[in-house]
This record gives sequence, C-alpha cells and structure tokens, in this order.
Amino acid sequence: MTGSTEDYAPHPHIGGRTAALRALAAWRGAAPGAPRVVVVTGDSGSGRSRLLTGFLMLCEPEYRKQLPLDEMDPSTVPPELPTPAVPAAEGLTAAQVLWLLADHYDLNATSTEGVYAALAALDEPVAVVVPDVDRAGPVRAAGEPARLVREVLAPLAATETVRLLAELPRPLAAELAEGLPSGAVQVIDLDKPEWADPEGLLRHAQAALSPEFGAPELPFTVDPAARLALGAAIGRRAGTSPLVVQLAVNCILMAPEGFDPADERFLPTSVGEALDLHARRLGSDSQTLRLLLAPLALAEADGIPIHLWARLASAVAGQDMNQAIAGGMLLAGPFVQPEEQDAEEVAAGADGDEQGGGDQRGEGRTLLRLLHPALADEIRAGLPNVAAAQTQIAMALLEAVPEQDWSKADPYVRDHIAGHTLEAGLLPQLLTDPALFVHADPVPLRAAIEAVPPGELGAPARTYLRTAPLLTRTQAPTTMRAALLETAFVEDGLPDYAEAIRGRLGLELPWQTLWNLSLPGVSAVTVGSLPRPDGSATPVAVLVVPAGTPGARPVGTPGEESGSAVLVHGLVPGDHLGDADPEQILRPAEEERAAAPLGLSRGADYLRVWDRADQQVVAALISDTPFTAADLSPDGILLLATERGVKALRMGGAGAGIAS
Repeated sequence: MTGSTEDYAPHPHIGGRTAALRALAAWRGAAPGAPRVVVVTGDSGSGRSRLLTGFLMLCEPEYRKQLPLDEMDPSTVPPELPTPAVPAAEGLTAAQVLWLLADHYDLNATSTEGVYAALAALDEPVAVVVPDVDRAGPVRAAGEPARLVREVLAPLAATETVRLLAELPRPLAAELAEGLPSGAVQVIDLDKPEWADPEGLLRHAQAALSPEFGAPELPFTVDPAARLALGAAIGRRAGTSPLVVQLAVNCILMAPEGFDPADERFLPTSVGEALDLHARRLGSDSQTLRLLLAPLALAEADGIPIHLWARLASAVAGQDMNQAIAGGMLLAGPFVQPEEQDAEEVAAGADGDEQGGGDQRGEGRTLLRLLHPALADEIRAGLPNVAAAQTQIAMALLEAVPEQDWSKADPYVRDHIAGHTLEAGLLPQLLTDPALFVHADPVPLRAAIEAVPPGELGAPARTYLRTAPLLTRTQAPTTMRAALLETAFVEDGLPDYAEAIRGRLGLELPWQTLWNLSLPGVSAVTVGSLPRPDGSATPVAVLVVPAGTPGARPVGTPGEESGSAVLVHGLVPGDHLGDADPEQILRPAEEERAAAPLGLSRGADYLRVWDRADQQVVAALISDTPFTAADLSPDGILLLATERGVKALRMGGAGAGIAS
C-alpha cells in the first residue's frame, strides 16, 4: 500500500502521505538526484495545502520540537536547516509575493529584475516554498494565480540559486513544469496512484468520527469497531480526496438522525455528490442547497456577512430565499464555515478607518464562507450563467447601501462590490462615483480595475488607477484618500470630481488643490507678490523652467544663454497678471516667513508642513514622481513641483495628511 510507514509513527498533522513527504524531504536536503523544483498539485480538495503545512512544520525549529521525530520514518524528516522562505500567496498579488521573498532574504533590490539578479548572485542556494497559489490575489476574477506563475514562479524556477517548492492547481503546474529542463522539476500529483494515500484517508475519517476529537457520542462514533468500519467505507468511497472525507463526516454528524452506517448509498464519491446526497437525506433538493450556497461560492475575500446572505441568495435564485435560509442551517451547515468578527474589527473595516458599516457599527458580526474552494468550483460550475448571477449580486449589494451613501455601507459591500461587478462585466459602469473611490479599500478596488482592459476605463477610473499605488503604499485612511484623489482629479483635468470630493462627502481635507500645471522641467519655485498701482499686491508663483517654455522670460542679461527661464503664475486662481515682470516681484522676508503659522521641511522623498505653535505635522506629502522644488507662502499656500508639473495647495490647519 502506498504510504505504508513500516510501523513508524505517522506525521501527527497529516496522518499519512509518506511517499510525498519522502520526496519533499529529499528536495529540502538537496539529496543526490533530487530535483531543484518540486510542484505539488492535484484536484482541489486533494490535500495539497495540508501536505505543505505538515511539511513546513518539519522545517520550522519550534514546530520540530513538538513532533515525535524519533518515532517517524527518517526518510520523511528533512535535515535541520534554516527555515525556508514561505511567501504565502493567499490574497496577495504577484508583486507582493515577490517582495515578501525579497524582504525575507533582505535583498538590496529596487525592481523585480533586481530581486531575481540578487537571488542569482547569492553564494548559497536558498529554499522558497509558495503555498496557496490558487488563492492568490485580492479579487478572484482578476486572474492573479496565472500571473503569479508566469511573472514570479517561472523566473524563480529558472534561477539556479533557488530551490523552489510550489503548490499549484493542475493546469498551472503543467505550465510551470513545461518551461523547465527535463529532470529539473518533479510534479507530485496527489491524485496519481504513486502519491495517493488511502491509509491516510482512513485515519482522517476515523479521527473525524472520534469523540476524542470533538465528534458527538453516537452509536457509530463511540463503538471502535463501528467507527473503523464506517471510516473505512468513507475513505473507500472518497477515492483520493480528503475533502470528500471531511464533507461526508460533516454531513453525517450534522444530521445523524436516520443515518444507517451500513448503507453506503449516502457516502459521497465527489464534492458534488456530497451536496446532492446530503440534500436528499434531509428531504430537500440539491438545487435549493446549491442556491443557498451560491452567494458564498461567488463571494470575495473572507466571505459575506450573514445579514446579507438571504438578500444575495434571493437575488441569485430570482425568488425569496428567506424561509429556506431560516430553516436551512442543517442543510447548509456541513459546507459552511462561520467566522466571528468582533466590534473593533468591524469598525476598522478593511482600511483601518473608524467607519464601520451602517447598522453594524459598534457590534460584532459573523462572516460566512464555504468550507473549501472546491465547493465554490462545484457550485459555480452548476450555475447557468456566472456573469448573470454576479450581476444580480451586484445589484443587490448596491441596494444594500444606506441612502446610497458609501460611508454608511457595510465594509463588505464597499470593499468588494468591484470584484462582483468585474466578473459581471459591469465594473466600468461602477467607476464613476468619487465617493466609492474614496471609501473603498484600495487594494481590492485597484486589483479589480487593473483587470479591466484600459480602453474600457473612463477618465475617473484612469485617474484612480494612477493614484492607487500611493493609496496602497501609504495605507491612507479615508480622509487622506480623499485628499490624494482630490489633487489627482485636479491634475488630470477633472474639476467636477475634485469638487465633489471637497463638497459632497463631508470630509475635512487637510488641503485644497488650487491649480495644477502640467509643466515638466520645473527646477525651482518660490512664492512672492506683484505690486499693483493701487498699492495692493497680487500673490504669485515664480517658476524656473527650461528656456523656450511658452510664456516664460529668459533668465540673465540679453544675449546670454542660461538655459533657464522664469514663468510667473497667479498663486490664487482668477488673479490676472498681465505681462508680469519678474524683476518687480517681491519675495517674503525671512522675518515674515518665521512669523508664519506653518513651516515647511523637505527631505529627499518627502515634504512636511507643520504648525509652528505646537510643532505638530499638519500634512506629510509624498509623490509618485520625485519632488523638484517647494515653497510655502506665509498664509499657507504650498507651491509644489515634481517631474510631472507644479501645483498649489491651500493647507488646512489641522489633521495629518499625505499628498501626491
């Protein structure tokens, strides 16, 4: 029997998989003939993640101390070596996984190419384990697992100093292996006979049925012989799938009334059959169960809030499902995993804001998700039209926004409606509301927008996409996202969107963007004033620009070529300058600057505006393009130049902020 342990103790977490553990131990120890790259694959639910988790326990010093290593088959125990890098892919983009790896090995790199070059230059090989590739990405429909394989795992596999172990769905495993030389890669397909583990499935079933591990006391759970016979039948029917074993046990224990352990007709052979048999045994129909679970199969992130379940199930079914859900926990329970969030987690939402979700403020809540992604695959495959189902869910989520005010929306609705509309093919139509841009978590929203062909995006969405790296890099809360986007909309010539952020959202921004000039090459800026004939003065911005810039006056005496010119622009919109002579402009005296309420500090990649009275930072500014110059007027207007152009911001008096 494959997986026989010759009386050795099995791995306590896995309970089997001896053949696979031997191969992984040989990989980790770089045994003679062991391939440099190993790919673990198999059907969803075949136990890929569980195998890697158990193997990593053997690689981590603290876990090793807790395992009976002296009793285990020595060929399944890797040598004691430094813990491998484990950039887990779940929920992350390909770029994030790569930078986790760079951080683990403290690589001195500033680009993705630099990471691979730094790895290739290492003196000793390094071990990298990448689990959960099928769960990569903050948005399911964005195709992040394939991007991770092509943009990160394939280059890693081609780097001679990297020993790579990755857990992949079968199609992506084949793609990665095809790009490598013969002998460089080993594919462990857990559903193939040489890697299957019937003995482990039997142990799994018996443990799950045992009261010692939490099963209720029933005739076939307390009697060892009956438990052994039932566990053997469950394992035999499940084929090679630990998930089918788990589902079979869940269904039996959730509703044991009338179950006959001698009748194998209600023991499933697949995930789909587990759904169908459980519904039939409870006197329901499989379609009702699948419709109840459909919103969970289409859900994003960690699952949907339980209070939205009936609304979304009804939307997908096209009929009221409230009654079915009210009495449906025995029906749906074996396939659902609840997760409790406390009030603090709900209030923080996904972006660290104290902005909760409508009537959920101040309360905990329950999220529901399917027990395993294979259930989602099965249910989605049975839907007549996934895009149509996602359209109905998206419409129901929109209707769930109180007063159509995104600040009051449930965190799931505001942060993940983009994922649903992406799969429905409707995301571009959603991307016209500045309030959604401001309130939604920028990580999933950015990922969803990036998955849309650029030609289908409107101007506001393109502005958001340009600004999103700053939003995610700084983890800016709502008010700062609003300030960043207000500036970006002004820069991109969308004043109505900037005004909507300033006027409609009820947020106190740390600045207001007065104007922007798309003017590359500004090397210096200063504020000043231009005297008027009536004795008053017009505030102005003096910009040092390349010679030949339209409207600028050359610097220096006539006939001399300095390569620079001066452009004078009104500091406040609407000020008419006429043909201003730079020689007439008055700069603020040092005494006047020192007496101003706000001060300016500048570093290589940041600017800070601070209150002189209490030394508190009013705003901290960063940019996606380098700063080239800055100046602050005594009345609090910041003149700021980057490689892209120059802009003027009227600073507020309080509240820290970050601007681009």
